[in-house]
Amino acid sequence: MTVLDTRPAQAPAPPAPYKWRWPALAVVLAGSVMELLDATVTNVAGPTMRADLGGGTSLIQWLGAAYTLAMTAGLLTGGRLGDIVGRKRMFLIGVVGFTVGSLLCALAASPETIIAARVVQGLFGAAMIPQGMGLMKEMFPPKELAVAMGMFGPVMGLSAVGGPILAGALTGVDWRLIFLINLPIGTAAALAALRFLPPSRPVKGVRLDLPGAALASAGTVLMVFPLVQGRESGWPAWAFAMMAASAAVFAVFAAHEKRRARRGGDPLVAPSLFGKRAFVSGMATGTIYFAAFTGFFLVIGLYTQLGLGYSPLKAALTSVPSSLGMIAGMGVAQAARRHGRKVLLAGAVVMGLGVTGVIAVASPGVSPWQLAPALLVAGLGSGLIMSPYFSIVMAAVEPQETGSASGALTALQQVGGALGLALLGTLYFGTGSVAITLWVAAGMIAATFAVGLMLPKQARED
Repeated sequence: MTVLDTRPAQAPAPPAPYKWRWPALAVVLAGSVMELLDATVTNVAGPTMRADLGGGTSLIQWLGAAYTLAMTAGLLTGGRLGDIVGRKRMFLIGVVGFTVGSLLCALAASPETIIAARVVQGLFGAAMIPQGMGLMKEMFPPKELAVAMGMFGPVMGLSAVGGPILAGALTGVDWRLIFLINLPIGTAAALAALRFLPPSRPVKGVRLDLPGAALASAGTVLMVFPLVQGRESGWPAWAFAMMAASAAVFAVFAAHEKRRARRGGDPLVAPSLFGKRAFVSGMATGTIYFAAFTGFFLVIGLYTQLGLGYSPLKAALTSVPSSLGMIAGMGVAQAARRHGRKVLLAGAVVMGLGVTGVIAVASPGVSPWQLAPALLVAGLGSGLIMSPYFSIVMAAVEPQETGSASGALTALQQVGGALGLALLGTLYFGTGSVAITLWVAAGMIAATFAVGLMLPKQARED
């Protein structure tokens, strides 16, 4: 007699997690740390580099702006290239290229060559960084992914504290060491990536929007270049013409993206996002905040070294309270994340108080200890803003728009940083007044609060 088995079929067991996922995570973290350090080291080393290489004061701004502009251009296509050619391959290309760019920075003998080398670093950094999230999602099961993601905070926090100190110490010996230190780190990361990163298959049917990337990059350069270079040239007519042209180029970019979406292509930014008031206000909030954040810390580095005569190491140590405050702010924001937008708005108030505190104590004989409380408060406010920002803005988008929205916000972070370096750096060199410059930064933070009122009240729950 035949007996029928009526028990429900068992679901197939999930595939075993990738064997080398934790060493692979260390590789991804190493790449992120290397990129983070080189994004900020010139805030400390810039005055020394200019004294050695020559050039105008705008060189100090270009050391950061060239990197962030190149990073912006690369981020627009870096993630898609990972889908097309494979994330492991793009990560390797990014690490190797970034390491070569670091060597070129160390060998630079003129302002032109160092700026070109910083562009190389930014482009290859943009090829490397977007692959990390995709690789982590491939390697880790859902229960471990949150743990892996949680490791980024402490590692990035330690980098934020230790990076400027290391840059100050190395600059006191020879500024070229801040780039040469990347050679052993990059070489080790590349070899470890070959061994531990999982092979990833290209995604079929994905195409690059090269015209869109070119238009967005051109619009950004047309906006930032005259802000940095216009002052030294006496604000000629071409500076204002370029800024006007940037608006026209961005209008062409928006029209191109809409046309590409209608034809069934893959736009860099989903046009539907621009119909969402909350997302548009999120883009405005991020641009203003990251401009204020990046510009503020550039001005602090310039003020302590050029205004107060601090050594690079002393200037770097002076900035440590702001980094510690930022770490604390991120921790508080995580604990209070259920309050959503209120945390971000509170951060803008706190950061504004910190900036005005710096203005209040700034004087020819001010000591690092006198600056420390205000810098700590400014850093605390920054952490309260930065921690919930992306998840709050992403609450305004639909699931199918997530990839496009995330890429747009990341690129916009770089654009805001470049604008801050250009605007506040130019204002500081033009007026020679740290108070005037920081009052403008405080006004930008107040604008962050005002525009932030239009953000979604709660962050997206992942």
